[in-house]
Amino acid sequence: MSSSFEKDQKRRLISSYFSVVLSIALVLFLLGLLGMLVLNAKKVSDHFKEQVVVTIYLKETAKEVEIKQLEKSLAMADYVKTIEYVSKEQAAEFLKEENGEDFMDFVGYNPLQNSIDVHLKADFVTSEHLELISEEATSKTFVDEVTYDNDLVNLMNENVQKISFWVLVISGIFTIIAVLLINSSIRLAVYSKRFTIKTMQMVGATKQFIRRPFVWKSVRLGIIGAVIALIGMAIVLYYINKTFPELGLVDSPILIALLFGFVFALGIIITWISTHIATQRFLNLKTDQLYY
Repeated sequence: MSSSFEKDQKRRLISSYFSVVLSIALVLFLLGLLGMLVLNAKKVSDHFKEQVVVTIYLKETAKEVEIKQLEKSLAMADYVKTIEYVSKEQAAEFLKEENGEDFMDFVGYNPLQNSIDVHLKADFVTSEHLELISEEATSKTFVDEVTYDNDLVNLMNENVQKISFWVLVISGIFTIIAVLLINSSIRLAVYSKRFTIKTMQMVGATKQFIRRPFVWKSVRLGIIGAVIALIGMAIVLYYINKTFPELGLVDSPILIALLFGFVFALGIIITWISTHIATQRFLNLKTDQLYY
């Protein structure tokens, strides 16, 4: 009879520990993913900003030396990331591949213009900078016009600001939720041992002596949960970087190491504090209050 009772208690204890580890791992994993989003939010937004193209269309009368000088000056400009000269023949070939038919068969000639595609650095992708760059380029006599999607740029900048704000708000809320969930799991685990705590206290054990094994046990569970969360984060980071290498998510190993270290430390700190508070609560209860 006692053997069956002991097995049942052991099974409940293992189930309690498993739920604590699972709660810690899931919460820290989601918190870690949110942390990766926060750390790489600017990098992701910069990537999309740098996809905006400023196209400088050249007149037919533009001389090769003038075009080379313009390319050289653009390449040396602080605001330019990359430039690409696109001849009208290349542009026609691109349209042919995109539309699946040769439009020159109907027109009879190539109406396109030679152009230079300019990709700006993310910090300069604003309406003000684009306007200045456009004015500077059109001031040259051999430049016909400069085009870019100003509406897209404005929309992108507005959305980046909104997303950055809400990511920070959600991060704060989620951190609080994470602490509450882990604290709740720890309290349930300690609750199952409340009679043991009171018995030890009644035979003269000090609060520190009673609390110590519970704290260390919870810290070990926190470490296990944190390790599981870090493994999950590493797998997600690997596949995202493999799928979108252009984002360069692993270009800052120090930041990644700091994030992983923060998640690991958070697992230990939250479990330690939660266990300390939970055991203190039961240590302060009277014996008849343990049944409620």
